[in-house]
Amino acid sequence: QDNSFEQFIINYCNEKLQQIFIELTLKEEQEEYIREGIEWTHIEYFNNAIICDLIENNQTGILAMLDEECLRPGTVTDDTFLEKLNQVCATHQHFESRMSKCSRFLNDTSLPHSCFRIQHYAGKVMYQVEGFVDKNNDLLYRDLSQAMWKASHSLIKALFPEGNPAKINLKRPPTAGSQFKASVATLMKNLQTKNPNYIRCIKPNEKKAAQVFNEALVCHQIRYLGLLENVRVRRAGYAFRQAYEPCLERYKMLCKQTWPHWKGPARAGVEVLFNELRIPEEEFSFGRSKIFIRNPRTLFKLEDLRKQRLEDLATLIAKIYRGWKCRTRFLLMKRCQIVIASWYRRYA
Repeated sequence: QDNSFEQFIINYCNEKLQQIFIELTLKEEQEEYIREGIEWTHIEYFNNAIICDLIENNQTGILAMLDEECLRPGTVTDDTFLEKLNQVCATHQHFESRMSKCSRFLNDTSLPHSCFRIQHYAGKVMYQVEGFVDKNNDLLYRDLSQAMWKASHSLIKALFPEGNPAKINLKRPPTAGSQFKASVATLMKNLQTKNPNYIRCIKPNEKKAAQVFNEALVCHQIRYLGLLENVRVRRAGYAFRQAYEPCLERYKMLCKQTWPHWKGPARAGVEVLFNELRIPEEEFSFGRSKIFIRNPRTLFKLEDLRKQRLEDLATLIAKIYRGWKCRTRFLLMKRCQIVIASWYRRYA
């Protein structure tokens, strides 16, 4: 209920994670269709980059203005910080404050004068401005670091390397907000080099009790986790896509023309395969390098046909092997019979 600097930083991190989720799923999904030349219905979705910019912009962002207040000379208080926010962010559509000159919130009694409100991706959050400046400073005095570095205990000495007289830096230590911003930037850079999978956990009720399902709470989580946009994009597009070579390699046994070897281009082989299976044209599209399948049931059908065909092939292989084994034994017995018969005739 009472949100201060710590919750503001946590929500900033959540916004960045939501942004990378949007970029790596919704945005990338739509861009792939454009890359592959696939016709489809474009789905509009909310990109929370505007909220991230409100917080982390180097000139007009909330963190930048907080650092500016912490570093400037003169009397600095939480109220002067809020006043600065009201001047710079008053017209921003996701920033709300009673003290701003925006007439929308002058009579909003749910918003105290010492607070500001941000309309996050997950909903509106009100922050108490009290303590923002002190918590952002978070300065560890240099003389304290130097005293710890002089300790005889090796662990304590190792924890305060900045206290080493040979490494004294006269520059002002970075603020808590700037350190966290740099840490989040490193995390985002790391995630963008990976191929992440997402597990979305949904609480059925606030008490986390069994057999209790709060429909309103679940619907709220589904909305702010971005699941609705994801489902809409998936349903408007194609549920499955695969490069032509692996697709042909996996399903080539379903068509006599492609089995056991297809000598032409992989795309032509996939076209022959799908025509042979009589899959409706609206269920798939050919991209520049991939085959796109719209409905999961089409994929399930292909997998079922493949499973059945593999069983048939296994039966065929077993049948041929048993035939070969029996014929080999028969030929051996026949040769043996001829030898025995020839010896007997000569003896007779």
